Amino acid sequence: MAKRTIIIAGSGVFGTAIAERLAWNTENQVLIYARKNEVVDEINSIHKNSKSFSTRYINKNIKAFSDLQTFSKASFIFLAIPSKAILSFCSKISKYVNENTLIINLAKGMSAEGAFITEKLPFKRKASMKGPTFAIELLNGFPSAFTFGGEKHDYLQIKDEVLKNTALTLDYTSDIRAVELLSILKNMYAIAIGLVSGRYNSPNVDFLIYTKSVNEMRRFLILFGCEPSTIFKYCGIGDLGLTSLNDLSRNRTLGLLVGKGFLVDNKSSTVIEGYRTIKVMHDKTKENDLVDDYPIVTALYKLMYKEETLTDYINTVFK
Repeated sequence: MAKRTIIIAGSGVFGTAIAERLAWNTENQVLIYARKNEVVDEINSIHKNSKSFSTRYINKNIKAFSDLQTFSKASFIFLAIPSKAILSFCSKISKYVNENTLIINLAKGMSAEGAFITEKLPFKRKASMKGPTFAIELLNGFPSAFTFGGEKHDYLQIKDEVLKNTALTLDYTSDIRAVELLSILKNMYAIAIGLVSGRYNSPNVDFLIYTKSVNEMRRFLILFGCEPSTIFKYCGIGDLGLTSLNDLSRNRTLGLLVGKGFLVDNKSSTVIEGYRTIKVMHDKTKENDLVDDYPIVTALYKLMYKEETLTDYINTVFK
């Protein structure tokens, strides 16, 4: 039986890790797109991507390429490149991609223009997959979960065929926008929870703000016309928990540092997703005259953009 061709667009840590897991299914022919020829050569010659995982080897059946025409062979394309670069990248490959190819966005965040990524993709079939997944744990083979947002028949094909024997679990919603929105919001609320973790180092305090954050995220789903019950999916409380309560999270780390009194460069690439989300979401609440309904976002905005003090932030979010 001919193998299905699956392309992972992106050779970073997450792209490499998801490629490894998809290669567990021997019916998948997994290809990684990399811009740099040295990455392509290393993967193809010694089955290693040292730029992403310096001490690890990957499945020998994974191949890499840099020629954009190869995208014409794909049945499925998983987008695992930085969110701000996805739309420009997709415009380059769109002329090669078959109209029946399913494009799945794995990136968590907004496009460079502040848009929902899947809504701007120039493809006929598209979906979104997000969940509580750190790349190193994917690479290590731990059971992990995603929410699939898209058409039901696409979900079933991914779940029953593509993910077979990978120990990856899916739940489902038809609301793609909700999946995208939650992946944007969780970065912001990870900062919010990290701030109080840095100040108090208290599980009581963490889950006080965590619960408030869940409620604000649900209100944002309603504000954007999404299905509010999506908060209970892996992409909702699952991804928020992973990102906001685990020190591997970069956005939580930003909150921790500020909460402990360190000054942080808010323009660094490490924290740009959560930082810029704060302004976008605050502006959205202001436009709708709902600032008082989102006290955490309001307090974050004043702390990060208006130079209010950490004490002001603490006093606001504990009310």
